[in-house]
Amino acid sequence: MKFFKIRMATAALASGFLAFGTGASALDKVHLQTDWIPSGEHAMYFGGWEKGFWKDEGIDIKVTRGYGSGDTVTKIATGAADFGVADIGALLTAKARTNVPVKTIMQLYTHSPHSLFVLKSSGITSFKGLEGKKIGITPGNSHKVYFPSVAERSGTDPNKIIWVNSDGAAMAALLIAKRIDAAPFYSMHHFYQNKAAVKSGEEIAVLPFEKVGFAIYSASMITSEKMLNNKPDLVKRFLRATQRAFKWANANQTEACKLHIKKNPVVAQDDCEGSMRATVKFVFNDHSKATGLGKHDSKRLDFTYKHIAAAQKLDPNWDPRQAIDTSHVPSN
Repeated sequence: MKFFKIRMATAALASGFLAFGTGASALDKVHLQTDWIPSGEHAMYFGGWEKGFWKDEGIDIKVTRGYGSGDTVTKIATGAADFGVADIGALLTAKARTNVPVKTIMQLYTHSPHSLFVLKSSGITSFKGLEGKKIGITPGNSHKVYFPSVAERSGTDPNKIIWVNSDGAAMAALLIAKRIDAAPFYSMHHFYQNKAAVKSGEEIAVLPFEKVGFAIYSASMITSEKMLNNKPDLVKRFLRATQRAFKWANANQTEACKLHIKKNPVVAQDDCEGSMRATVKFVFNDHSKATGLGKHDSKRLDFTYKHIAAAQKLDPNWDPRQAIDTSHVPSN
């Protein structure tokens, strides 16, 4: 009888430890929504997910594709996702107009990937002299919104551009077929678009907006003010894993893409690596070295908002810092 009681007590004690251990090690479930389809631009998130970087921080992460920055901002504001990748321009616009309860918590791209793609055979080598040329565009495309500033810096009259409304999916084909002279794309999409051009005996050249001094912040990590206020430790752990994922992916691009493809088998390995090579240049550069990975430079932030405000007809005196809280970004 005495032996039975000892065994029962031991079992109860072990059970208690087990229950305690399970509760203590429970992971925080987090939903991260990106800004667009899962191209190689997003390999650091899906690859880092496979590597378990967020799990190491006590986070059970789920990563899903986005449907544009505006949609991601809405999803975060309504609680449909916990963290998101969105262009800071979309967030600043929503914050300035409606005070949406969302903030940027980490700057990802130090300058925007806005660019024009042209065929090398066209002889176009800069933004200067584009008057009379046909540029494809989709409704509401930010390339057109920002182009007057780029044209002004290049000595081109933006009013003499012929904008051709096009389906985004057909834009590259129209360029390759020479039905338009230029097409707006993010520069990290050059690799796979150029593959199609080469098959047709052409080659695509990239004209980045940033090369004429139009350097505005772009993709950023966002979350809700509720998350910031109620779960600051989770925000810190999430950002710590995010930084780790970016640094690892930058140093291990081939492996990052292989793991990315495990989650997204429709993406080709070479396309993923081509996009990644271009993407990391927006993250790891002299600007991020000076500010710290994920932080802002005051001058560039003001320049960014100035052009967003002009393009979206926002209050030019509104302070964009109301939409930013990078205090939880780990020191490099």
